[in-house]
Amino acid sequence: MKASTTSATKSRLTSLTEDIAIIPEDAPFRSRLHQLFAQIEKEFEQLYLENLNLQDKLDNVASSTRDSSLLYDQRSTAGGVSGALAATGSSGGASLAATPATPSAPQGDEIGASLLAAASSTHKSLKAKLSSATGGSKVKASNKIKAQTSRIVSSFKAQTVVSTVVREFGGHKDGIWQVAAKVGQPIIGTASADHTACIWSIESGRCLLQYQGHAGSVNSLKFHQHRDLVLTGSGDGTAHIWQAAVNWEVSKKGHSSEEELDDSDEQLEDRDRVDTLRTPICEFSGPGGHLSVVVAADWLSSMDQIITGSWDRTAILWDVETGQPLQPLTGHDHELTHVSAHPTQRLVVTASRDTTFRLWDFRDPIPAVSVFQGHTETVTSSVFARDDKVVSGSDDRTIKVWELRNMRSALATIRTDSSVNRLAVSSGGIIAIPHDNRQIRLFDLNGQRVARLPRTSRQGHRRMVSSVAWAEEPLLNCDLFSCGFDRRVFGWSIVLPKDN
Repeated sequence: MKASTTSATKSRLTSLTEDIAIIPEDAPFRSRLHQLFAQIEKEFEQLYLENLNLQDKLDNVASSTRDSSLLYDQRSTAGGVSGALAATGSSGGASLAATPATPSAPQGDEIGASLLAAASSTHKSLKAKLSSATGGSKVKASNKIKAQTSRIVSSFKAQTVVSTVVREFGGHKDGIWQVAAKVGQPIIGTASADHTACIWSIESGRCLLQYQGHAGSVNSLKFHQHRDLVLTGSGDGTAHIWQAAVNWEVSKKGHSSEEELDDSDEQLEDRDRVDTLRTPICEFSGPGGHLSVVVAADWLSSMDQIITGSWDRTAILWDVETGQPLQPLTGHDHELTHVSAHPTQRLVVTASRDTTFRLWDFRDPIPAVSVFQGHTETVTSSVFARDDKVVSGSDDRTIKVWELRNMRSALATIRTDSSVNRLAVSSGGIIAIPHDNRQIRLFDLNGQRVARLPRTSRQGHRRMVSSVAWAEEPLLNCDLFSCGFDRRVFGWSIVLPKDN
């Protein structure tokens, strides 16, 4: 069958060549025509062989599915058939696309038309023969594959992520840049463009303390691991450490309608009053400090030093006790966008608009620096994850997972449809990704999608989501917190498949 069809095709194309060759005006194109026909013959012969191979695969699938009882084997067979179909389809498309263009002269156009007519005729002939030869077994195999695929998909549907908003915090008068959760206490902190930072009770949703010590937008906020201290960085070019001692009696007051009816005006005013703080314990500024906006700040693991990043293209290591700069970190070509410290080691990563982020190692007297390249636009955040990994997010709509010992290439790349803001990684290795398009997505460190948090008229952000933060342990059913430029903060309850 193979030999007869191939010889018939060759004779048909050869006769067409001879018919055209006898026209004297076409003599200059004769050698070109022979090349074109040779290419067509080669392409169609290859297509025919691939289709025969496909028929063999379909026959094998039909026989193997009758004997196989394992789901894994069924999935492998379905994947093999899909790959064969995709390969054949792409090959067929490539054969026509790869045909060189004919000359632009009028004679060339006529020859090109004849050439396409011959190709179409041969293609239809091959298609008809293949349809008659493989029709029965193909239908049987495809029906079985569909049934197997349905069973596989149904097994996936059972493992869904349950995510709902269980808390909402409101009160800032401008967009919120960052949210952070306090380990061991049911409070969160927020940094806002309204020049304030707030401490909130997760139980009541009330603001317990408002810090008003900055003269510019508060761009970042980080809790001390062991003490009631907060570190903030601001657009006024400074970083502050301030005391976050909250009134727990106020936090326990509820908002029931019965209490509101019984309260006097004086009691209502007292309940709605927020404690304010204007004086920091320590201010990081002055000679050797930053010359522009402090966009982010974080505690080193020892808690006796902090790191700040600025639009002046530098990061600075500071001594907490004296408030003096210890070392400037230079090398970025553009403004910094984020800084983050390792939770247990003296390591820091700095992200920048120069499309890179850098790893600074302070474990030796002379710090070492490594440059990670791979993004094509601003790196908006870079944070440490478990197993010596770093996760970076960018305005190029990708998130990359890196290994500290290999800065040449990312272990995984997650591609999304919107710019990425300040992401967070849980202790279990789940990446929470806040986007410009108001969405929040969850992925694992292997780059596999876990979930997209719901965003409807009743729950979810209405403007850009600027930051997310995981709770180390669920705080009053809140596993994840998010904030955005709709001036709102949400506490999410997230139940992953393994917890179902």
